[in-house]
Amino acid sequence: MHCYECALQDSATPAVAACVRCGCGVCLKHAKVAEQLVHHEAGLGQTYGPRAARRVTCQTCHDAEASGQVRHAG
Repeated sequence: MHCYECALQDSATPAVAACVRCGCGVCLKHAKVAEQLVHHEAGLGQTYGPRAARRVTCQTCHDAEASGQVRHAG
């Protein structure tokens, strides 16, 4: 699989991950990596695991999540 963003620029760069939101392949240059807390059920509430998980997104999904914008197809 090749990086989608690089392919748009007529470059064939191998992807190192897939965006967890849209599934596009991303290379190291275009991958956005963040930590995400892992929830566990615990009695009457939730607790978090001792370590955060890794979450990889493409630039487009990263920007959409950061802005909080949601569009519905219509």
